[in-house]
Amino acid sequence: MKFTLRGKRIQNGWLALSLIIVGMAAGAAEYLSPVDLAASPDGRTLYVAAHTANKLLVYDVVRKEVTRRVTLPAPPTGLALSRDGAELYITCAAPAGTLVVMATSSGKISQSIPVGHYPMAPVPSPDGSTIYLCHRFQNEVAAISLKNRRPVFQVRVPREPYAADLTPDGRWLYVANHLQDGRADIEIVAAKVSIIDTTTRQLAGEISLPNGSGLLCGLRVSPNGRWVAVTHTLARYHLPTTQLERGWMNTSAITLIDTAARQAINTVLVDSVDSGAANPYAVAWSADSATLYVTHAGTHELSVIDAAGLLKKLAAMPTSVTNGQTIDYTAASRVAADVPNDLSFLVGLRTRVKLQAYGPRSLAVVGRLVYTGNYFSDNLSVVDTSAPVWRAQALPLGPEQPMDVLRLGEFYFNDATICFQGWQTCASCHSFDARVDGLNWDLLNDGIGNPKNSKSLLLSHRTPPAMSMGVRDTAETAVRAGIRHILFTVQPESVPTAMDEWLKTLKPLPSPHLENGKLSKAAERGRKLFLSAQTGCAQCHPPGLYTDMKHYDVGTQGPLDRSAEFDTPTLIELWRTAPYLHDGSARTIQEVLTIKNRQDRHGKTSHLTPQQIEDLAAFVLSL
Repeated sequence: MKFTLRGKRIQNGWLALSLIIVGMAAGAAEYLSPVDLAASPDGRTLYVAAHTANKLLVYDVVRKEVTRRVTLPAPPTGLALSRDGAELYITCAAPAGTLVVMATSSGKISQSIPVGHYPMAPVPSPDGSTIYLCHRFQNEVAAISLKNRRPVFQVRVPREPYAADLTPDGRWLYVANHLQDGRADIEIVAAKVSIIDTTTRQLAGEISLPNGSGLLCGLRVSPNGRWVAVTHTLARYHLPTTQLERGWMNTSAITLIDTAARQAINTVLVDSVDSGAANPYAVAWSADSATLYVTHAGTHELSVIDAAGLLKKLAAMPTSVTNGQTIDYTAASRVAADVPNDLSFLVGLRTRVKLQAYGPRSLAVVGRLVYTGNYFSDNLSVVDTSAPVWRAQALPLGPEQPMDVLRLGEFYFNDATICFQGWQTCASCHSFDARVDGLNWDLLNDGIGNPKNSKSLLLSHRTPPAMSMGVRDTAETAVRAGIRHILFTVQPESVPTAMDEWLKTLKPLPSPHLENGKLSKAAERGRKLFLSAQTGCAQCHPPGLYTDMKHYDVGTQGPLDRSAEFDTPTLIELWRTAPYLHDGSARTIQEVLTIKNRQDRHGKTSHLTPQQIEDLAAFVLSL
């Protein structure tokens, strides 16, 4: 069957969602899924990256219609225009990615440049000589010459570079890394912003965000070049998941960075006291750098923030309270360190605008008009911030397409309106693609006080039981328990059913460790070791699903664990699920095979040479 998603206004202003059966599906629906927007210099044209349709849409703002559709070689992830607007650069994501160059006058693709694994976030240099882009799963940023269309240099960054922007002088490239890159069982666990010096072509520094920061999605440098704004989730992972009120589990944030000092100014929550703003995604500045715009992909909103007022307020915050200083006891934040925990800090500085659309993941600002691209609604929204009352107007990108059950499942996974007060979504701990956030969470399913690392949901329905301790007999059981005990709501059975159906369709992405789609020589040597009795790896991780779905004591019990036996995980897509083991105590697979396996209870590896360890790691990271 097919379903459509409709909303109606209720007393508290939220959308009440309902499923309407509209008939039998005649075939697979084609959705657009806007993930990025770019506005022409004159503001009359919007370019829309339609991710699931593999298309670039050209939208005429005056006529309010799509005037051209360009088929792309792979799903588009990012857009950028040359300064004169003559060329549009489009990153198309695949294991062998492509940078497409399109002439905007004709709408024809002039060049397709081979680039790295899953490219995104293209950023042209001010002089038009170079374009920078992120190779998300190669953990690197690449510079491509726009003269000869060839790579110039690459710079390694911590993990999954997801968004990037240049300072106006073209000197400093700021890069938002989607996930944290270390162990999860240490005191401070947070993702970083990388700074690349484009002159020396080197990593010039890293800015660590507050503890629990992750799932970075948006980053923009202000037009005046003085500040950088980064959107991210700020997880309170060190607390047991007993409630949601006041952001007990997850809060949503922007971190502001001073480009002169190349350090963070502070982190500000974009939630309200009793209303979460889950999954902050795209961010943009007004042309005068006085206003910030942030989309909330989980609560389907746009935040309009008085950036000038916010920066002034942050500058006035003392670092400590000195003797004799007058203290404002009515303020939640008394010193700068209080701000990342203050749900009221933006009161009087921010307006939340309901978009009447679903999944805003992109932004374009044209004067006082703010456009959002809505992933699940397959449309645009526009808000005129010069109007007396700010209301979002829907701009269709084509005929309305009802959501089928798979699309609904993906939507619910990313929807905070099925969560108590909108604090989080399933994606708040598994990212929007149902993988990992790299954090340890103290869930209630196995008691309080024994945190476990987030697991990827890829193949979860085919590899029961669920959870590290196997406390849920199936993934279906886990989905329903998660709605009740993590989102803290009760939903009709159609909601978890749709989620189940979508999760079952997830496919592993080919590993960036493969060479031309095949095992490297080192990985091939590792495969033979893996399958041999010399290591015994295949005994518990047999080829196919690479798990026997049983529990074992492999010597990894920690001081907080109440049991020594853990579920055997699949090794498929292991390359993107670090840190490893049930407690995230191993940063790399090499650590799993060595310092975490001294008694050979996790495969027989103590007798292997360093080269054999590397070969074995190369194989499992290629799965």
